Amino acid sequence: MNPKHFLWLLTATLLVHTPLAIAQQPKKIPRVGFVSPGDSPQYDFRFDAFLLGLRELGYVDGKNVIVEYRGADGKNERYPKLVAELVHLGVNIIVTATPAGVLAAKNASTAIPIVMAAGGDPVRAGLIASLAHPGGNVTGLTSLPEALSGKRLEILKEVVPHTTTVAVLKNREGGVDSLKETNGVARALGINLQLIELGDSDAVDKALLEKTPKHVDALVVLPSPMLVNRRTGIVQFAAGKKLPAIYPNSEYANAGGLVSYAANVSDLFRRAAIYVDKILKGAKPADLPLEQPTKFELVINLKTANQIRLTIPPNVLARADRVIR
Repeated sequence: MNPKHFLWLLTATLLVHTPLAIAQQPKKIPRVGFVSPGDSPQYDFRFDAFLLGLRELGYVDGKNVIVEYRGADGKNERYPKLVAELVHLGVNIIVTATPAGVLAAKNASTAIPIVMAAGGDPVRAGLIASLAHPGGNVTGLTSLPEALSGKRLEILKEVVPHTTTVAVLKNREGGVDSLKETNGVARALGINLQLIELGDSDAVDKALLEKTPKHVDALVVLPSPMLVNRRTGIVQFAAGKKLPAIYPNSEYANAGGLVSYAANVSDLFRRAAIYVDKILKGAKPADLPLEQPTKFELVINLKTANQIRLTIPPNVLARADRVIR
């Protein structure tokens, strides 16, 4: 074959097949990092809610999106390492709940979008400029845990009207804003607060027995991933002392806690998937306003009420979103 004819034929072949080859190249599947205060994806309701939100938007884990789960087991000091692993994997987005998790992600990367699925006041924590105009690489939702702390004390007063002295259980390493909110409501209600602080190294049963004043009418537990992960011991202590208690999320009530009141965290994590979808389609976190909760959940455990011989007032019971019998 004439060399000129051969070159012409080769060029024509390449021109015909190159677009086809490009079109046949597999599309890169986006990878989302999910950092949870839990310890296992099999038993993490937050993760289940997030995956449900993704499915509602057409994303299936392992098919058209890959979700990398990392659990902190309620320990804030683990977040930097977990986030570093996700950054090393080259995730497109990091989804996390706690302020400590968001801060670790923000410190690890100013380029990777971060979706805050729940947590404290991100403006007060310095994570964003404002809810309406976050700026930077953080957006998502807040669960208003500090603002709801005072509301929990009000509900507890309704449940146990004679309450005058309440023990407040707090993580020694945090919860300052929640305590401040609770103090303000306590003054208005004429309630005396007795502070109990637990650290990571404290044995729950021993610490609560030693630190809880003998003459208290009830117990309020402040929001804390560390305390949530130790909820079984906390709930058992309250039941053993026949101490009415209110908790900052439904995991406590599910474990036998008397009453819980909080933003519906499952709904927040389901809605976090909407932010992931928008970002994967090109939206910038800086331009996506943060949302506040729209659903709240009051859970009452009547089994526990009967165990500690407490009658829940009908007006409170009627407002419950869920009753455990």
